[in-house]
Amino acid sequence: MVRRCFGAPGYVAAMAEEERLLETGEGPMGTFVVHPDDAGPHPVVVFLMDAPGKRPLLHAMACRIASHGYFVMLPNLYYRTTPAFELDWSSEDSLARMGELMRNVGNRMVARDVGALLAHAATDPMANATRVGIVGYCMSGPFALWSAAEYATQVRAVASFYGVRLHVDKSDSPHHRLTETNGEIYVGAAEFDDWVPLEMIDRYEAAMQAVDARGRVERYWGMHHGFAFDDRPAYDRNADRRHWRELLGLFDRNLH
Repeated sequence: MVRRCFGAPGYVAAMAEEERLLETGEGPMGTFVVHPDDAGPHPVVVFLMDAPGKRPLLHAMACRIASHGYFVMLPNLYYRTTPAFELDWSSEDSLARMGELMRNVGNRMVARDVGALLAHAATDPMANATRVGIVGYCMSGPFALWSAAEYATQVRAVASFYGVRLHVDKSDSPHHRLTETNGEIYVGAAEFDDWVPLEMIDRYEAAMQAVDARGRVERYWGMHHGFAFDDRPAYDRNADRRHWRELLGLFDRNLH
C-alpha cells in the first residue's frame, strides 16, 4: 500500500507501508513497516510502542519518521500474549488489561524482538540494517536503551521520551550498559511525571557523565508524562514540536 505521508510542515512524501508477521521463535510478531516509495536502501528505525499499544497514532508517527528517509519498523510488543491491543481509555477492563500486558514484557525480551526485527530488515533490499536508530516512549524508553547496547555495532542513535525505569536497582537497568552503547543517546523527560521522577533522571544523567557517554538528557520543564502524544491529556503542541526536532535531528546526524 502507498500512502501520502505528512512529515515536516508543508512536506508530503509517498510512503510504502504494510503489516508484516515476523517469526521470532516465540511467535509471530505483527509489525507495521513503512519506508519511502523509492530506491533504497534506507537506514532502519525501530519504533517501540508505549503501553497503550500499537495504534493509528503510532502508525502516523512512524510514517512521519519514514518521510525523512528511513525504513521504520513498529512492532506489537505484546504479541506473545495477544495479536493486537489498543487501549480504550474509557474502560477500566481495558486499563487493567494494559497493566497485565505491560508487566509481561521486559528489557531482555524486547531486545530479542529487536534482534528479530534487524534480522528481517537485513533481508529487505529497501533497508540498510547496518545503520540503525531506535526510539522508545514511556514503557519502551528502557527497552530502547537496553537494545542499543545489545546491538551496539548497528545502533548509531537511540532516544527515550518519558521513559520509565531508566536507572533502577535491578540487573537489567539500562544505566548498567552505558559503556557498551556506541550510538548517540537522547533522553527527554517531563518535569511532572508520576512514573518518571526527576530524581531518577538525575541519576541516569550522572551515570552518563561518569562514563562520558555520548549524548544528553533534557528536561521538558512544565510538561507532563505523554506530552508528545496527541491522544493524551498531557499533550503539548510546543513540546511535541521540540520532541520531533530533537528526534529527527538525532537520526539525521547519525544515520544519514
